[in-house]
Amino acid sequence: MKTMDSIAKEKNQITLFFSSENSLGKQVQAYVESADKKVLGVDISKTKVTGTQWSEIAEGLGVDISDLIDKEHPDFKNEYGDSDINLDWNDWLKVLEKSPHVLKYPVAIDGDDYIPLKTAASFKEHFTADSAGIEKPYNT
Repeated sequence: MKTMDSIAKEKNQITLFFSSENSLGKQVQAYVESADKKVLGVDISKTKVTGTQWSEIAEGLGVDISDLIDKEHPDFKNEYGDSDINLDWNDWLKVLEKSPHVLKYPVAIDGDDYIPLKTAASFKEHFTADSAGIEKPYNT
């Protein structure tokens, strides 16, 4: 498994953290790759994301590290149960490092914007909203 060094944040590039092991990840990947920008896809089932990077993603989204984890995922429930889960920040990071497939949703980084992609269409909504009202040269 490859290890990713740092999170690339470029104005003309989208960095996508996703898992090819679930349907949402595959659908989101297709949407992102249809964008007009260069895409750096980070398939977390094949590339190891460090604790520092997971922390940066959580901070960029404005959520706690535990909010990145699908606590309803069967593998998570099997390992930790489904009630009174009392893990500290480092323990949540270890969950993501050891079992990245429990990531709740893909995350795109577009410049300095961190975008939670909770549905396949949410990526499209983000870019439609950003470009709404901008006159396009081909419409004149």
